[in-house]
Amino acid sequence: MRARQSILKLGCATVALLLIAASWANDAPRVQLEGEMVQGGLISGQGPAGSTVELDGDRLMVSNDGHFVFGFDRDDTRPRELRVTMPDGQSWQKTVQPAEREFDIQRIDGLDSAHVTPPHSVLERIRNEAAMTRRARERRDARTDWIGGWIWPVHGRITGVYGSQRILNGQPRNPHWGLDIAAPTGTPVLAPAGGIISLTHPDMYFSGGTLFIDHGHGLVSAFLHLSAISVEEGQRVEQGDLIGKVGATGRATGPHLDWRINVGNTRVDPYLLLPERSDP
Repeated sequence: MRARQSILKLGCATVALLLIAASWANDAPRVQLEGEMVQGGLISGQGPAGSTVELDGDRLMVSNDGHFVFGFDRDDTRPRELRVTMPDGQSWQKTVQPAEREFDIQRIDGLDSAHVTPPHSVLERIRNEAAMTRRARERRDARTDWIGGWIWPVHGRITGVYGSQRILNGQPRNPHWGLDIAAPTGTPVLAPAGGIISLTHPDMYFSGGTLFIDHGHGLVSAFLHLSAISVEEGQRVEQGDLIGKVGATGRATGPHLDWRINVGNTRVDPYLLLPERSDP
């Protein structure tokens, strides 16, 4: 447990697994929420079949059996209003607010500008690849492949965590959105949860060999810097299936897997979803 607390650097004294069940008189059905209510947290919920769910007035996708999912951004601190309206007209409402976390910030000065800003000659390529990844995240269907839980896609030393940020030559760079796991080139990468392959690319400028798995409801895993990709777009994979191999492609300083998760446009922390390792 100490290893998890050290990596998360939570700014609050106690953050536990959220499991809330709300019930009403006359044996009314329940609403359940599960996940860590922190910045970067992913919250999975279930209400009665046929319910509608709104977050701050925006409708969320709900599966036939009442499952829904949403997340909190890295810098999200505001309270949000979650409302579930059941088929019989009963309404359940809860204010949800993520606890703040402390993220690692590094300042590095004196770097060659070519190592900080990509050359002009590759900017169009970068824009095209960014558009490709945005399109791959637009898929929306009611599959709930995430509800079976998550496994580690690869085992190795954790070398990068969600939310960390570097300031290079005084210029803040984008935060790191994923979980970096170091492993030798060629190490198998497994699907952490089932889904549909929504993107494969052998060599993107920043991320090198890149693969996306769509888990349903706009929840998408991205696997970066792969040396090999073992699946094709449109293919169905199950948890534990081989999807690729660790590499150091793209802008990487060594072989590792960079695993990222989005729910819609919200980037969440994969580490929060994983079981504790026996080798922390």
